[in-house]
Amino acid sequence: MSKCLTPLTPVRRAGIVVTTACVFGLQVLGITSVGATPISDSLETLEYGSTVPGSMQGDPGAPAQLLDGITAPAIVGENVTGPQSVRLTVASPALRRDVGVEVILPADNSAPGPTLYLLDGADAQEKSSGWVRYGVAPDFFADKNVNVVMINGGKAGMYTDWENEDPALGLHKWETFIAKELPSLLNARLNTNGVNAIAGISMGAQGAMMLAHRNPGLYKGVAGFSGCYSTTDTWGRASIQSTVTSRGGNTDNMWGIPGGPEWEAHDSLLNAEQLRGTEIYLSVATGVAGENENLQTPDLADRLVVGGSIEAVAHMCTKAFDQRLTALGIDATIDYEPTGTHSWPYWRERFPKAWPTLAKALGI
Repeated sequence: MSKCLTPLTPVRRAGIVVTTACVFGLQVLGITSVGATPISDSLETLEYGSTVPGSMQGDPGAPAQLLDGITAPAIVGENVTGPQSVRLTVASPALRRDVGVEVILPADNSAPGPTLYLLDGADAQEKSSGWVRYGVAPDFFADKNVNVVMINGGKAGMYTDWENEDPALGLHKWETFIAKELPSLLNARLNTNGVNAIAGISMGAQGAMMLAHRNPGLYKGVAGFSGCYSTTDTWGRASIQSTVTSRGGNTDNMWGIPGGPEWEAHDSLLNAEQLRGTEIYLSVATGVAGENENLQTPDLADRLVVGGSIEAVAHMCTKAFDQRLTALGIDATIDYEPTGTHSWPYWRERFPKAWPTLAKALGI
């Protein structure tokens, strides 16, 4: 039997208030948005404006320095990082700067192969992808005939085009970069056959789904791990506002006032019909502590309280998207895991479950 180590305490993190009592066998008794009226023993309504207080925000770092004179997308640098990997430097007119793009090359590059894009979560780094640092992508793809593309940067940017430059987060024009500028460059540089798929974790899961529904036909398959896929329902907009403000950003600079036309245009539930014919895989857990949480786990309380509550919200988001796809008769493979928090150990373990769906989409 697990033992409660702390008394009932409200914890404020990631734009929500979580009340919890136990380290093992996590029990979330209440979740509410910061600034909203607390809701006891329920997971009901979050309000617009769910924000992370300044004292709890992660450091976004200095916004990337913008460059003048980039008139056309171009690969301006290339470094070999391993026997089967390179890191490209891409000059982007949309982002007005150079962007790092890590690439794992196919095991057999003698014939043109497909391309899989992998997106990070809210803490996306400028120097290296979490899929390399935590997701062991080089090992998983070492024997697979696919170009794997991992984009660096975009912290808390939702992989979308923002309407305005943000004082804290800088300039975000990620949809243009990923869906418009990058494919032709990679097709020219790599030995590709023009077949693409895309996947992501957390913020990257939502970003991948948005890119897929907003660019029909560009991606033959999409996979999302622990994501929210609406931008306008209660949990979806609270998730986005918490993600953006967790690094000091302002969602008004992204798509304008919440609930407006651009919020609807990026909502994958409202626009799910655009995904018809796309291979879809979704994975989510419950937030309940699993095999990767024990007394030796670093930052155990943070993993359980924050990671557990975020995953519980992602579970509800995934359920809603599942119901929407089912109502439209759109096929999807969805794995609901009984335990697991919002963390890389689980995404690392569960990515192989997505591979059959992605491999089918990629034709390999």
